[in-house]
Amino acid sequence: MRALKIGLLGGSFNPAHEGHRHISVMALRLLDLDQVWWLVSPQNPLKPEAGMAEYGERLTSARLVARHPKIKVSDFELRIGERRTARTLTALKVTYPQHHFVWLMGADNLVQLPKWQQWGMIMKQVPVAVFNRPGYTYKALNGKVAFKYRKRRILDSPSGKSTRALANMTPPAWAFITQTTHKMSSTEIRNYRDTARKACS
Repeated sequence: MRALKIGLLGGSFNPAHEGHRHISVMALRLLDLDQVWWLVSPQNPLKPEAGMAEYGERLTSARLVARHPKIKVSDFELRIGERRTARTLTALKVTYPQHHFVWLMGADNLVQLPKWQQWGMIMKQVPVAVFNRPGYTYKALNGKVAFKYRKRRILDSPSGKSTRALANMTPPAWAFITQTTHKMSSTEIRNYRDTARKACS
């Protein structure tokens, strides 16, 4: 198998929505990726199990929303029995040593990254692309992670490094992608859905 540049978008996908797809399509173009893999988590350690749809339902919704030949929905974490991103990345790099991975996350997740187990290992294993989200720009760019890795941030410049080459860079390396702002979130969709159900009952 030839070496590919692959974006990794992890999450519960509870449910998957157009925001996930929007980020993925933009990542394919802006980061010059060959594919984006959606890693559907069996259970996010930081989220309660209450209100979490069954895994098969979330996987199916992700496949229905993806609708793109270069976006692949994966049950890799379920197959290896893992819920923690740092360990998942280690397993991916061992399983697919020929590929170049870049972790994709929203600005809100960069803010809470210090709560993730072994978050420093995540930054050291693969380059990271952070996508802007309304209300999180300032917190993300002035938070603990951004400050610690401020000298490793990749900025586009005519004569310097480009975010399009991020997947091939040696970590830690990260970029903040401003042109992909999207307001939609899984929480907002669930809240809207629950409100609609109550109104109809």
